[in-house]
Amino acid sequence: MGIGVGILLVAAGAILAFAVHANTNGVDINTIGWILLGVGAFGILLSLIFWSSWAGPGYWSHSHRRTTYVDEGPAGPGPGY
Repeated sequence: MGIGVGILLVAAGAILAFAVHANTNGVDINTIGWILLGVGAFGILLSLIFWSSWAGPGYWSHSHRRTTYVDEGPAGPGPGY
């Protein structure tokens, strides 16, 4: 689950928990809203915690972008000369 899905779940859960005032038999819409809020917040938290591990260790460090190019000069005579 990414941050976008987490935000979507939080928004849907907030709407169901705070804005919907409907009575249904057997299903409590407010409870479903709170569950969606919790799952979305947990998903956002996990996405932020594991954000740096998706690209691999050390990907965002400055040493990854610093590379040295060594020009060895023109190639010597090839075989057959």
